[in-house]
Amino acid sequence: MNVISGLKSTLVEAERILVIGSPGSGKSTLAKRLSQALGLDYISMDRDFYWLPGWRKRQRDEIDRLIARAVVKERWIMDGTGLNSFHLRFPRAEAVIWLRLPRSACLYGAISRGLRYFGRNRPELPAGCPERLSLELLAYIWNFERDASPLIETALRDHVAGIAVNGTDVPVLQLKSRRQMRELLDLLGRPD
Repeated sequence: MNVISGLKSTLVEAERILVIGSPGSGKSTLAKRLSQALGLDYISMDRDFYWLPGWRKRQRDEIDRLIARAVVKERWIMDGTGLNSFHLRFPRAEAVIWLRLPRSACLYGAISRGLRYFGRNRPELPAGCPERLSLELLAYIWNFERDASPLIETALRDHVAGIAVNGTDVPVLQLKSRRQMRELLDLLGRPD
């Protein structure tokens, strides 16, 4: 059975969607395409909250203020994992898409993106933050499933427990391949 089937109405009706996952998994690409398909404002956590020109990171309290201001808007899709801001984003999300691709696919995505944009800005980053590759980034991707995924699972489980009390269900869709991402985009492009 196709993992994507039955999701069209859920995503079409969602007005606020989070796209999370490892660097190199395709979060930004998918979120931008879904933004166009669903008519949602696209928000990049890297560009809009975290980074200032010259790869200077904003202060945590400023990041949280910017996120809190963005999530109160009625319609958006936001890409970025940002474990420290789940408490701000999950309560407003109506759907979560977790890109859980294999390590090799994420490494390939990050390296190919790094080579394609090396020394230039990609659209998901603010001006003055040229693309770069680092061993730190590659190590983070290598260890993402071991280190970050359990934290994501815990945050999602805690959030689901909280919404069970409030009675609102937030679907979490895990996509495990680029093929599944294409199937989702194809499904949304088809008329009912």
